Amino acid sequence: MSFLNQEIQDEGILNQQRQIEKEVAEIHPLIGQLQPLTCLLQEYMDDPIYVNKLTKLTNVYHSLRRVRPDGNCFYRGFGFSYFERLLENEDEWKKFKAIVMGTKDQLISQGFPKFTLEDFFDSFMEVVNRLGGESKMDAEELHRIFNDSGTSDYLVVYLRLITSGQLQKEEDFYQNFLEGDKSMKEFCQQEVEPMYRESDHMHAIALGSGLNVGIRVVYLDRGEATTNPPEHDFPEDCIPSVYLLYRPGHYDILYK
Repeated sequence: MSFLNQEIQDEGILNQQRQIEKEVAEIHPLIGQLQPLTCLLQEYMDDPIYVNKLTKLTNVYHSLRRVRPDGNCFYRGFGFSYFERLLENEDEWKKFKAIVMGTKDQLISQGFPKFTLEDFFDSFMEVVNRLGGESKMDAEELHRIFNDSGTSDYLVVYLRLITSGQLQKEEDFYQNFLEGDKSMKEFCQQEVEPMYRESDHMHAIALGSGLNVGIRVVYLDRGEATTNPPEHDFPEDCIPSVYLLYRPGHYDILYK
C-alpha cells in the first residue's frame, strides 16, 4: 500500500472514530438533566428483580442524573454532585476550598511533576473559586461547565491525581486491597491516573478521605431480590454528601 493510500485510510478511520464519538456525545451527555428515578423502571420492566429493587429505592431517592459511561463516571459524577451541593452551602465551600488549596503542595511533595500538576490544579481551582463568593456561578453554568469536555476532563484528571496521591500516602492501608504483585505506585500509574479507567470502592475511600467528603454508593445488581439495594459509605462511618447509584461498571448521581 502506498503512503498516500495509507494516509487516506488512516484519515477515514479517524473520521469514523470522530463520528462514533459525536453520536455517543449526543446520546450520552457528560452530565445529563435531572430525571425522576422511576425512569429506570422502564429500562428494567421485563426484569422483576430490578423492578423490585428500584421500587424500594424510589422510597428513599426521588431523582437521577445520568453520567456518560466512559470510565470516568465515578469522578465526574462525584465532582458534579459535590460542586452542586457547594453552590448551596457557603461555609462548606470555604472549608473545601482550603482543603483543595493544600493538595497541590502535598502532591508535589510526593513526587508528582510540578509543571503538569499546576495546569490541572489551576483549572480545578478556577471552577472551585466560583462555587461561592462574589463571582459565584449558578447551577445552569455548572452543568454547562461539566458538559464542556475540555474543562470537565481537567476536573476529572485532578480528582484522579488526588485519589492517586491519597492511595500512595496511605499505602500501608490500601495495599491490602491490591491483588497480584503490583506496587501501589504501579497500580496508580496504570489504574487510577489514566483517563477512562474504571473505579471501585478503594478509589472511593481514597477520594472521600483525601477531600474529607462522604460518599454513599447504592448498589443495584441482580443480588438477593428480597432485600433493599445495599448502600456503602466511603470512608466508613462518614456523613454522606454525595450519593451515587452503581450498576455493574457504571455510576450515576442520585438525589434524595
